[in-house]
Amino acid sequence: MEVINQSISRFLEYLGIDKSNLDWSVQLALILGVVVISFLCTKIFRHLIIPTVKKLTAKTKATWDDYLFNERMMVNFSRIIPPIVWYGLLPFVFSKAPALMNFLMKATEIYLVVAIILLANAFLTSLYSISSEHETLRNRPLKGVYQTIKLVVIGVGVVIILSIILGEDATIILAGFGASATVLMLIFKDSILGLVAGVQLSANDMLRPGDWITMPKYGANGDVIEVSLTTVKVRNFDKTITTIPPYALVSDSFQNWRGMRETGGRRIMRSVNIDVTSVHFCTKEELSKFMAKGWISEADAGKPIVNFQVFRNYLLTYLNQHPRVSKEQMIMVRQLQPTAEGMPMEVYCFTNTTVWQEYEEIQSEIFDHLLAVVGEFNLRIFQRPGGTDFHPDRYRANT
Repeated sequence: MEVINQSISRFLEYLGIDKSNLDWSVQLALILGVVVISFLCTKIFRHLIIPTVKKLTAKTKATWDDYLFNERMMVNFSRIIPPIVWYGLLPFVFSKAPALMNFLMKATEIYLVVAIILLANAFLTSLYSISSEHETLRNRPLKGVYQTIKLVVIGVGVVIILSIILGEDATIILAGFGASATVLMLIFKDSILGLVAGVQLSANDMLRPGDWITMPKYGANGDVIEVSLTTVKVRNFDKTITTIPPYALVSDSFQNWRGMRETGGRRIMRSVNIDVTSVHFCTKEELSKFMAKGWISEADAGKPIVNFQVFRNYLLTYLNQHPRVSKEQMIMVRQLQPTAEGMPMEVYCFTNTTVWQEYEEIQSEIFDHLLAVVGEFNLRIFQRPGGTDFHPDRYRANT
């Protein structure tokens, strides 16, 4: 190093620099040299190494290397080069100024730790992108797990930076943090609860991005779009966004419609009230009519039969023959407990689609048919009378 200093000194004397300023001139020249070397190393990496790596990853069939060596990852890696160069050359530049060298070395170490933290976070982001593309892992709420690891990396980095600034061992600082663990738990309460809830949600496969969930307590009724460490975002069907704490999904009850989507069918369970006064044994004329239309057999026509029973059997046959009703799921037409508003008759079946609009169209089609055909069985749907029901003209028309 002394030979280098002497060579630089002779060069500066040749340029006419005063000898009294020679030491500072040499120092400045050395500092400039370190800056130039670090700049050149960084430029070579960015404009030579990064394009080469991109070409190599583009030639492979695998996609994981495209995420692992993406632009953000490589740029963060290049940020480590300057502090490494400075850390190796600064002792030669400031060998005669130990106090200044000590300060600059600490600043370089802090810069290096920050650059490594940024690189680690970029690496974890790339891993999350890779897992999001994986067939097995894409439906797992792993974002909260990766966020937790990032917090741990940042926490470790902060401890190391404090140890550099204070000149103490990192274990001593960690011991000090242990003594204030209660305060830290209060500060990071939501993050800790979110981590535990995220692990439970993932381990028990309770929630996946894309699931349709309903949680009336939080006004959530829509698709899960993101599961992070502190929030679960749900896009409701009215296009609003509801955010729910992850631990609320573990401690409270919510409804997940994933099972319905996986079966490929959605349930119809709706009832209409039949006017009880219209239920009666079929007359001979009705039996002849029903038998002519194939709604009852000749054997049934020879015994007492109720018009309501014929109607239920008709609807059951109609549902079994409907092209959009799933034949692999339960199909049922049943009576419920009579009420003051009539006899509820419930249609219970499943559509062969889970698309909401198609489901509503199928359900409407079934009940349109039900309401239109009920009069063929001399049955009436119960309906509370309105003002027009008591109009004289309506009364004369009905009589």
